[in-house]
Amino acid sequence: MLEKMKGFSIDQFIEEFQELTKDPETVQRETLKRILVDNGEAEYLQNLGLDGRTDPDSFKSCVPLVTHEELEPYISRIVDGSASRVLTGKPVTSISLSSGTTQGKPKFIPFNEDLVQSTMQIYKTSFVFRNRAYPLKNGKALQFIYSSKQFKTKGGLTATTATTNVYRSKQFKGTMKDIHSLCCSPDEVIFSPDYNQSLYCHLLCGLIYSEEVQLVSSTFAHSIVHAFRTFEQVWEELCDDIREGVLSSRITIPSIRAAVSKLMHPNPQLADTIYNKCVGLSGWYGVIPELWPNAKYVYGIMTGSMEPYLNKLRHYAGSLPLMSADYGSSEGWIGANIDPDVPPESVSFTVLPNIGFFEFIPVKERAEGEEKCGSLIQCREQEPIGLTEVKLGEEYEIVITTFAGLYRYRLGDILKVSGFHNSTPKLQFVRRKNLILTINIDKNTEKDLQLAVEEANKLLAAEKLEVMDFTSHVDVTSEPGHYVVFLELNGEAHEEVLRACSDCLDRAFVDAGYVSSRKVRAIAPLELRVVRQGTFHRILDHYLSLGGAMSQYKTPRCVSPVNGMVLQILNGNVMKSYFSSAYD
Repeated sequence: MLEKMKGFSIDQFIEEFQELTKDPETVQRETLKRILVDNGEAEYLQNLGLDGRTDPDSFKSCVPLVTHEELEPYISRIVDGSASRVLTGKPVTSISLSSGTTQGKPKFIPFNEDLVQSTMQIYKTSFVFRNRAYPLKNGKALQFIYSSKQFKTKGGLTATTATTNVYRSKQFKGTMKDIHSLCCSPDEVIFSPDYNQSLYCHLLCGLIYSEEVQLVSSTFAHSIVHAFRTFEQVWEELCDDIREGVLSSRITIPSIRAAVSKLMHPNPQLADTIYNKCVGLSGWYGVIPELWPNAKYVYGIMTGSMEPYLNKLRHYAGSLPLMSADYGSSEGWIGANIDPDVPPESVSFTVLPNIGFFEFIPVKERAEGEEKCGSLIQCREQEPIGLTEVKLGEEYEIVITTFAGLYRYRLGDILKVSGFHNSTPKLQFVRRKNLILTINIDKNTEKDLQLAVEEANKLLAAEKLEVMDFTSHVDVTSEPGHYVVFLELNGEAHEEVLRACSDCLDRAFVDAGYVSSRKVRAIAPLELRVVRQGTFHRILDHYLSLGGAMSQYKTPRCVSPVNGMVLQILNGNVMKSYFSSAYD
């Protein structure tokens, strides 16, 4: 397959990648020069006094560090159709929308063909190393990928999710044909306006081609877990469709019915095989290799907010390896996973030094006597350093400069340098920078919340229960305020177990500010609220109704007042509530 990719071989591609990573400092200087030359006429850069200079020192001295909030006025002008070259020299071809789960609304981000090119380079790079370890041979892929709704901005630009912008491009379709097995599902399923109908058809098409599937993937681990939780509910209906050769009446969109129906014919033998395999499974363990016996691995983004889904994903995958996809964001890509055998919890991403200009703000462990912030604090703001100046084992906040008009943009991710490929750093995702739970002097991150829920999940596992999903909230409607943790479970737990879970959650937040505040009652006892099954599915439906895409969805881990509708859904589905007695 790869030998056909734009006329060069897998060995040639690896050789070029090795050269790229041997002298990243030179590559970074050249990349920054290209960005500034291409965008030198942009109003934003013109006003900062670069005067045509393209060296890193001049760039850093003239261009400030920014967040998305500071760029919003410029992006708004682009969205509204400004005729000026606001942020880029080349035209902005469309607008990407972030998932919106953190801020309560999507961010608008400029998108152009340069971002498509960097996406394709990331995809090709990781595929080359993946395919060397787990070769795919002329098969198909069961890919749970979904587009999102699109709309026209005031200025006439198409606005949609970053993934959909990529899926729409000719480069994506050409590259996927070269580097991936063909997707089982026709385009009509991927670009469906109804993700529930898309998901059903993805599963059906995957079963029709069950012997040919070599890869099961989605953008995020959550999407794969969600797909197989759905499969548990609809598998018998899928068998009926295959047996009769007639698509379920639940599929009402004519274009999807027509496209999928072309793949179908009565196949009672396949239906019986699938039925018997499903009946024979114990708790759906290993359903993926059982139904798709030629699958080599399961692939998707599995770091950060996706880690809580890994246990369930391993349950469905059985003996198949889980492989984490590459590292990036709606704003742009950063690194590729070139170590396919490393488990997702330990995966590192090798920076591609030619797809953007990268800087790193040091984040240091607290010195003696300094206040703790989660497990780490950022001491007084230090100057960003370059890609080749980072040190092994140190943590940094990453700053990106892209070809699409983001200059010295603080992405908000904290990363650790875990090693080097040749002279290029390999980065591990640690956490998001923003503090999601804080009332007094307490400062707990998404990672701290995840670890707390994992501790509570151990108590539930002893009762053969599991946390299906979770989120949190800071309740300051009474004095003092307190943490609220919402859990959706896969069954009913005994009262004493849930009370023990509330105590466990409370004690699991080990931040010194939280512990001391709890002891002096400056923070009230943590509250565990158990919600009905399906609550987090309703939250997903809510975000998708706002124009998001299933393939880009991430459960919000802290629900603030700006997420009023989400908080309403959660509180409207609470079945039981328990306050911790951990510090009584």
